Amino acid sequence: MSVRVVVVDDHAMFRRGVTAELAASGADVVEVVGEAEDVDTAVAAIASAGPDVVLLDVHLPGGGGVEVMRKLATMALGDQPRFLALSVSDAAEDVIGTIRGGARGYVTKTITGPELVDAIQRVADGDAVFSPRLAGFVLDAFAGSIDIADIDEDLDRLTDREREVMRLIARGYSYKEVAKELFISIKTVETHMSAVLRKLQLSSRHELTKWANDRRLL
Repeated sequence: MSVRVVVVDDHAMFRRGVTAELAASGADVVEVVGEAEDVDTAVAAIASAGPDVVLLDVHLPGGGGVEVMRKLATMALGDQPRFLALSVSDAAEDVIGTIRGGARGYVTKTITGPELVDAIQRVADGDAVFSPRLAGFVLDAFAGSIDIADIDEDLDRLTDREREVMRLIARGYSYKEVAKELFISIKTVETHMSAVLRKLQLSSRHELTKWANDRRLL
């Protein structure tokens, strides 16, 4: 039997791309039975379709992927689906926070179609699946070498969008590149960047890069 999947992401083009890729790479083993763009539509789609696996973006309007899992956990659905995070973010706090929230795995959007099909099948079978670099974050967190509490306290000051802008800027992206990556205007990037520096009490991109690197967010 094929694995029934709901795809949750706030970008319609990405959802269509994932659906097409799954159809091309694993039509006989994976079936997309629903899509959603935010927390509320995700909860409704998952409750209605009853999928085996949910491909879940980390940052969503309405509270993020963790909020989707939290809401579903309070509902009498019978068998709960398994969650596989599929995100552009490879930051430690996103990986650990999502796994804490109930996901069985976490892969980045650089994954290929066949690799994604394999990850979905493995999660459906009960395995934990991570992109190679991200597995280290999980191990480090359990070993105590990453202080997740400190990371959470700092990042709680930022909105989800500010976190996305922060990570890209800290990695050396230009404002124009950030705008293209996040489908927002350059002016909006500038506004978010000003807010990030103010909230974190930093004064430059250089300080932001050091701040993010010290917290293993890059």
